[in-house]
Amino acid sequence: MNAQEQEHILDEIISCMAIAQENPELQRIQTRHRLHLVDFWDIPPGSKVLEIGCGQGDTTAVLAHRVGRDGLVYGIDIAPLDYGSPVTVGDSAKFLLQSKLGFQTRMEYGVNLLAPETDFPAGSFSHVVLSHASWYLNSNEELLQIFTKIHKWGAKLCFAEWDTQIRNMHQFPHLLSVLIQAKYECFKESSSANVRTLFTPQDIRDAAAAAGWIIRSEQTIAANDLQDGQWETETVLRDYGRELDELEHLPDKLKMLIRSEVHLLEQSIRGLDHLESMSAYAMTAESVQV
Repeated sequence: MNAQEQEHILDEIISCMAIAQENPELQRIQTRHRLHLVDFWDIPPGSKVLEIGCGQGDTTAVLAHRVGRDGLVYGIDIAPLDYGSPVTVGDSAKFLLQSKLGFQTRMEYGVNLLAPETDFPAGSFSHVVLSHASWYLNSNEELLQIFTKIHKWGAKLCFAEWDTQIRNMHQFPHLLSVLIQAKYECFKESSSANVRTLFTPQDIRDAAAAAGWIIRSEQTIAANDLQDGQWETETVLRDYGRELDELEHLPDKLKMLIRSEVHLLEQSIRGLDHLESMSAYAMTAESVQV
């Protein structure tokens, strides 16, 4: 695929996405990254895909374009319809489902994947996708339970998350920001944050293996032009004081450590001419039975 063809595909996809109407260039950057992921996963036209943690449909739209009208993308998410900003997941889904990609797309929210009533017949899907959704989970145990439960639903697991092995110091603020958030998230009973549990690539490998998946391919995919590193850094600098004040049972020594890390974050930003997002860790795995 040449550059002109890729830009045409991007135009087709983002025309179906609600947030692109608010900020088309932002969505273009995010969608281009998802195209790289789907290319790596090698999902062919006609596939039946279950996407876990579909959110506002960043990956859903790309998957729907790839599988075509002979395929299916079924996106599920535990979030309520009014979650998300500047466009809620409900409004995003409605826009996508009413677009030309809606024919091969289903999206459902408020779905607890681990609830007994959430189930599909064995082999319902050719691929099960988790794309930048694992850090929303509450624990390592929850990730293992999900990997275990989806095992019978699809033959191939397609996964992507931020890679905590940074490549340069421009990515350091992104890494430090998620580490800071992950610390105080450990002490919350409930949360709506973007970073609730931090998984490294090795954590992902271990959980997949324990759940009966065999990793077939892995790749680091550059994502330095995405806005997420800037967003997470701004979130920490804006909210850390309130977070520490609200967590009254947080040990004082840990509060002091987090404040020191925030000072380090501020110092690191001053020493950089720009910030970059971390790369993405992508992998595919197959069921042991395959």
